[in-house]
Amino acid sequence: MVVKPEHIDANGHMNVGYYNVIFDQALDKFFVPFDLDWSYVQRTNLSTFVLETHVCYLQEVVEGDRLRFTFQLLGADAKRIHYFMNMYHAEKGYLAATSEQILVHVDLATRRSCAFPAEHADLFEHMMAGHGKLPKPPQAGKNIGMAKKG
Repeated sequence: MVVKPEHIDANGHMNVGYYNVIFDQALDKFFVPFDLDWSYVQRTNLSTFVLETHVCYLQEVVEGDRLRFTFQLLGADAKRIHYFMNMYHAEKGYLAATSEQILVHVDLATRRSCAFPAEHADLFEHMMAGHGKLPKPPQAGKNIGMAKKG
């Protein structure tokens, strides 16, 4: 992905709102091999809704910067997955931002949560066998707050 001119704010870097947009677009790409993309939604009338997200802005990106992303599954249950994404500057290699999210599987007919199909549950279990061995990202599980000056 590339940072577009319309993503830039008055400070000359990518506006905070576009980080969520771009993380969401990256998630769409990760969901293609998981069979959770738009074709899944159209075929099954099932989808996913993000319940919570936490973005850490670590280093600026500006117009024209190319970005690359990684995805790490942190947890899964019958209806939800907890995952972590890193946004890197593609050429310079620095970590620009992170996004930790929890999403829920939803039946669009009822607009209520529902269990993932067995093939997805098996996929997430298999992924956790590998991803669970990875170090937990330092930003994962962070609380927001200001350190007290002593």
